[in-house]
Amino acid sequence: MASDCEPALNQAESRNPTLERYLGALREAKNDSEQFAALLLVTKAVKAGDIDAKTRRRIFDAVGFTFPNRLLTSKEAPDGCPDHVLRALGVALLACFCSDPELAAHPQVLNKIPILSTFLTARGDPDDAARRSMIDDTYQCLTAVAGTPRGPRHLIAGGTVSALCQAYLGHGYGFDQALALLVGLLAAAETQCWKEAEPDLLAVLRGLSEDFQKAEDASKFELCQLLPLFLPPTTVPSECLRDLQAGLARILGSKLSSWQRNPALKLAARLAHACGSDWIPAGSSGSKFLALLVNLACVEVRLALEETGTEVKEDVVTACYALMELGIQECTRCEQSLLKEPQKVQLVSIMKEAIGAVIHYLQQVGQEKQKEPFVFASVRILGAWLAEETSSLRKEVCQLLPFLVRYAKTLYEEAEETNDLSQQVATLAISPTTSGPTWPGDALRLLLPGWCHLTVEDGPREILIKEGAPSLLCKYFLQQWELTSPGHDTSVLPDSVEIGLQTCCHIFLNLVVTAPGLIKRDACFTSLMNTLMTSLPALVQQQGRLLLAANVATLGLLMARLLSTSPALQGTPASRGFFAAAILFLSQSHVARATPGSDQAVLALSPDYEGIWADLQELWFLGMQAFTGCVPLLPWLAPAALRSRWPQELLQLLGSVSPNSVKPEMVAAYQGVLVELARANRLCREAMRLQAGEETASHYRMAALEQCLSEP
Repeated sequence: MASDCEPALNQAESRNPTLERYLGALREAKNDSEQFAALLLVTKAVKAGDIDAKTRRRIFDAVGFTFPNRLLTSKEAPDGCPDHVLRALGVALLACFCSDPELAAHPQVLNKIPILSTFLTARGDPDDAARRSMIDDTYQCLTAVAGTPRGPRHLIAGGTVSALCQAYLGHGYGFDQALALLVGLLAAAETQCWKEAEPDLLAVLRGLSEDFQKAEDASKFELCQLLPLFLPPTTVPSECLRDLQAGLARILGSKLSSWQRNPALKLAARLAHACGSDWIPAGSSGSKFLALLVNLACVEVRLALEETGTEVKEDVVTACYALMELGIQECTRCEQSLLKEPQKVQLVSIMKEAIGAVIHYLQQVGQEKQKEPFVFASVRILGAWLAEETSSLRKEVCQLLPFLVRYAKTLYEEAEETNDLSQQVATLAISPTTSGPTWPGDALRLLLPGWCHLTVEDGPREILIKEGAPSLLCKYFLQQWELTSPGHDTSVLPDSVEIGLQTCCHIFLNLVVTAPGLIKRDACFTSLMNTLMTSLPALVQQQGRLLLAANVATLGLLMARLLSTSPALQGTPASRGFFAAAILFLSQSHVARATPGSDQAVLALSPDYEGIWADLQELWFLGMQAFTGCVPLLPWLAPAALRSRWPQELLQLLGSVSPNSVKPEMVAAYQGVLVELARANRLCREAMRLQAGEETASHYRMAALEQCLSEP
């Protein structure tokens, strides 16, 4: 073994005999002055030519960390020597060591990060060659540390991000290296960078945005690639948004090649993802710019997806999806939309063609590609379209539904991989960072709004049922419901979870009305009914969740009519608890409210219901109707309602307000419940008579109730 190594060692020595001489002098140095002189010679030799890893390690073995540490912290230089020379020598040695990845991660290098960071912003003669050399060596050290697995975290903790920002903003020597290192740190650890140095990073963003707005040369295209990395995870300053929009308007309004246009589209997509349409100014210029963005995005999508066999630039197309989604949102916005009606009509037509290309692409996707991020992104934009528009492309959508059900099922069954896939999509679509609203992590949630519309139509509904969508939706609902159950912190759940549960309820409501036979025969709906019954009592007591409670109560009441023969609904504790909670929801919607200058109160919405009544009222009326239908089917229900005192309190409420304040549809809903309770149970009739039921029925012209109460 020794004989094998000697020739290589001798060869290394023969390549650089001068360095070997200096290393020998360093080893034989008897004091600091001799060691300092030898180090100067070693450093000079190192800079004079390339050295290999073995030689670098020999230098480290000869020097170690002790003397460089002293050089970096020394405050006194030898006579006639500038004060920064010792530090420059120490940094040069560290730069040499850091070329070895193992040494770059050494604790003795990492603990120098704060000192090295201060060198980036230290004042001095900008033309001093030694100072410039020290700055270059400093960047070499920091860049080497950033390339180690835990390096970015150490740099951020050591104040390097702020130092780099200040070095870049100062535009002194090496500022371009500062920007390059900042880009790397943001790409590796965006959240931590912003947490540690938000004011400084925002200052850099302001500078870059201003440069972008003013740029007239090719630098504006380079800035398009840099700027997405510097958009903060929180609010983007308004002055930056103005500059970015103005710069993008000039770029995208010109005739460009794809390499110039694509970075601009990706920057625009990142802004749309993070800020919605807030970065686009109101008025004619803003509407024209938005229309241009969506037009360009649709053209790019069609060119990429309609031509079979061409390589798809997935990052660009996914960015275009984000711009199309912005277009969909603005076209469906009724108030304060940036677009005028003719522009909306035109953009919907253009987006329809692009969505057709997306459907064409998805029809070609095989089993082996179903877990690819680009497929997920394509399903997302289709889901956004179907949430608002299902009448156009109906034939194509119906043909794709079997794939969509299978795709959603595949990703649902592998939920752990799905969450990672969502992260990949965000990265693919926008930039190496993921600020802005989080994209949902499952395909089902993307498709729920569209499926809600499609289950109303006979053709699509039959396909969904045939492909097993209802059973999949039941499993999904039960899984999502677990996230809101006791033991889970619902305060940290994203709003999308609750919205997804509500949309599932709407789909089930559609199936209850249009496919009642399915509810009766499919066992998954029995499991769903059991969950609704056990969950509603706690749900109606929770603040801020009234709309979800309304969905659960109404769905459960409608399903109870169809499953009335189920043993679970025959007066079991769960069924009694559910109906008691449903009565609570239905009975607390309205109160008597005094009016100034009048002796008689009026019927008014309860405070909790008032703010969301527009979303709630249809469910409330449907729930009243469903409860009415349950009374004759469940003999135990009328006595239970009587014990809750709902019929008595309802009559009392009607008797305390002016009949003119009660709308006809409210009178009809109240009469329906009271009549069925009266017919079903003699004690109910007696209790109603004691509560002046006949007189109240006469005042409100409730003929059916009046007749029922007049009977024995």
